[in-house]
Amino acid sequence: MSGAEFWRDLAPEYLRAVRERAPLVQCITNFVTVNDCANVILAAGGSPTMAHDLREAEEAVAGVQALVLNLGAIEDVQAMLLAGKRANALGIPVVLDPVAAGVTSLRREWSRRLLSEVRFSVIRGNASEIKALAQGRGGGSGVDVSAGDAVTAETLPQAAALTRALARRTGAAVVLSGAVDAASDGRRTVLLRGGCPTMARITGSGCMLTALTGAFCGAVPGDPLGCAVAAAAAMGVCGERAEALRLQNGTGNATFRTDLIDAVFNLTEAQLREGGRYEAYEG
Repeated sequence: MSGAEFWRDLAPEYLRAVRERAPLVQCITNFVTVNDCANVILAAGGSPTMAHDLREAEEAVAGVQALVLNLGAIEDVQAMLLAGKRANALGIPVVLDPVAAGVTSLRREWSRRLLSEVRFSVIRGNASEIKALAQGRGGGSGVDVSAGDAVTAETLPQAAALTRALARRTGAAVVLSGAVDAASDGRRTVLLRGGCPTMARITGSGCMLTALTGAFCGAVPGDPLGCAVAAAAAMGVCGERAEALRLQNGTGNATFRTDLIDAVFNLTEAQLREGGRYEAYEG
């Protein structure tokens, strides 16, 4: 069985697990996307809790199946640290979204601290964010990837190498999201081709993918890379289905956001199996 066939069979199986097990996912995420993150978890079949207050975040971890930490909520980093350590102690998978990790000294400092004190199952970010974590440098354009870091056919080998290097250093499965997604656990590296440009025209498509990854990790906690690949494939397929509706109906990015979440809600195992495009990367 080829690598592509392996992932094509695995992703629908993990989608089914999310819907059967309905994992409770705690998200400490930013106020811009918190509603969309909660709704995409619900759409996938999970259940969200957005407990983020420093006075309860650590305690709330005890009842969940996965924890998502989104650095967009920079004001909640102390709560992230406490919750992350508690999740580690309980064996609960933790997913990190290093939003704008290289843009300010505050975010660089807290990215380093979280990586040193919390063990992550999955780290998912754009190329500038993954580069900032891997190389310890600044970069990015606000919360978006900088033009110089964008993944293209020419820069794909470098993006895959960055992803693999960060995975080896942290022990996490790392997903670098872009026109082509690269996912690696340091040994295996997978490329995923899917989605559409309109996903970059709404606020929070990346945050939603991270939250969705948390739902997959909560349902199948023993396979971080498999969960990361399945979630990225699902979001790519759903982005394409939402884009088809946008073009058919002549709507814009606001309707696209709703159609994207609806597509996650209506996603079938067959659609995911047939629509996911995977490549085992050997470079």
